[in-house]
Amino acid sequence: MALSPKPSVVPFAVHGEGTGVAQTLTAEGDAGHVFHADAYPAFGGADSAPSPLFYALGSLTSCNQVTASLVAKDLGITLGAWTFDVRGDLDTDVLVGGADGNANFDRVEVRATVETDAAPEAFARLVSETERRCPVTQLFKRSGLEFVNDWTPAPLPAAAARG
Repeated sequence: MALSPKPSVVPFAVHGEGTGVAQTLTAEGDAGHVFHADAYPAFGGADSAPSPLFYALGSLTSCNQVTASLVAKDLGITLGAWTFDVRGDLDTDVLVGGADGNANFDRVEVRATVETDAAPEAFARLVSETERRCPVTQLFKRSGLEFVNDWTPAPLPAAAARG
């Protein structure tokens, strides 16, 4: 007998089809967003679309922004524009060469800047709570790689601060 999932569980499903190392993916749901992935020529691809590794890093920035927006609402903080720079260091010995070991990134570094009205203590809480609550951050952190999460607050433009 299957158990019913908790009401708070939302399923995310993706369907993929492809040949070689290129793939067309469809996010299942009402919108049916379609996206494409390929690989660098060194990995057997034509570099016709972003690598799945870029999507992984991009999902990290996007999920942090979504999660921080939810956390900011809970904390009564206003957020404005964002910038993210994310770098993942991947040793390709396992992926390409078949060496023993873990094919994961060795290190991922997130550098984020966000416009906010948060005081320093509230900003620190925003960052720590976002890290705790962000599903993609937790995927990376729990994978055992070295994870650096460096956020910087920037002042909100005067019009945004007024509301």
